[in-house]
Amino acid sequence: MRHGLFIAPYHDVTESPTIALRRDVEIVEWVEKLGFAEAWFGEHHSTGWETICSPELMIAAAAERTSRIRLGTGVVSMPYHNPLMVVNRILQLDHMTLGRTMFGIGPGLLPTDADMIGVEVKSLREKLTEVAEILVPLLMGEEVTHETSWYKLNKARAHILPYTQPHPEIACASAVTPSGGMLAGKHGFGMLCVAATESAGFDVLDENWKIARQIAAEHGKTMDPQKLRLVVPMHLANSREQARRDVEYGLSRWVEYFDRVAPAGMRGMSSGDPVDTLVNSGRAVIGTPADAIAMIEKLQAKQGEFGVVLLQAHNWADWEETRKSYELYARFVMPHFAGTNRNRQDSYDDLGNAIDRLESERQKGADAAFRKWEEQTGRKAE
Repeated sequence: MRHGLFIAPYHDVTESPTIALRRDVEIVEWVEKLGFAEAWFGEHHSTGWETICSPELMIAAAAERTSRIRLGTGVVSMPYHNPLMVVNRILQLDHMTLGRTMFGIGPGLLPTDADMIGVEVKSLREKLTEVAEILVPLLMGEEVTHETSWYKLNKARAHILPYTQPHPEIACASAVTPSGGMLAGKHGFGMLCVAATESAGFDVLDENWKIARQIAAEHGKTMDPQKLRLVVPMHLANSREQARRDVEYGLSRWVEYFDRVAPAGMRGMSSGDPVDTLVNSGRAVIGTPADAIAMIEKLQAKQGEFGVVLLQAHNWADWEETRKSYELYARFVMPHFAGTNRNRQDSYDDLGNAIDRLESERQKGADAAFRKWEEQTGRKAE
């Protein structure tokens, strides 16, 4: 299992967008040092909170401050763009990052984005299905002629060939409906389950993966569970009480925003204590590393094998508490699932089992050393 960040992002409309965007890059730099494997940046153009309008720009900036972590578009809202232009940007990033770029696609989450540019909200999923047909040929440098109601390609081909062979990894967003799984299965794409812990999303996790596998088999493809990613909101501290204190202000503001913008099935957090609402419903972890481990094990029990846990970057806490949360995750949660400390734990357990026996042997050795000294010197050890 690998671990990463999913950065929509969520920045309160009362704070500086300049600082917020810089910190989105800085947090990727921080989690790379902690051993995280991936970071994904969203695309949004309205509502005020989700301030990244170009995930490609964020990838370019983060790539210059990191060396190992993989960077993805999480996701490009394909119905808003000409696909050739998007593919050219992805391939440029593929070279600039030396193969660390991942290409996440989706229909577009915010209806206000589509409304501003005159795209019918109800047509978004259909448009994504149309454009998905030509993404792999374009990424591989093939010539494509393709016309839909919203774009026309005439003998189009990407300007440069991919650095990654045969092409950068593609993943599509999946929430509640089966459309994401069907699209992923048809083309062999990975899946970004952005609502894995929402009640409606959690209920269909295994079913959507089953659908993806069935569709993939019908098209002669195989779904790779290592390319299945589940997004989970978490904030960790040394105690549950401390975690609650950390998110006291930021969480309530986020809940207010999320209950406005989320699809109807994902709302309902504004009444009562937001921590209780999120934790008791299983929608988020606000607690300790042990609570994080329990959440991931719950997802494993529901989903089965999957490749990556993506922590949703939500800015519920202040900067230092946020950094500390990711550090605690890296210190205690990541090694738990990697089995990193198995031999250390075995050695520690053996110490408890053997210390009395070995201590007596050690004492015998010490006694023998004293006797030898007395024999050689004729003096009695004090």
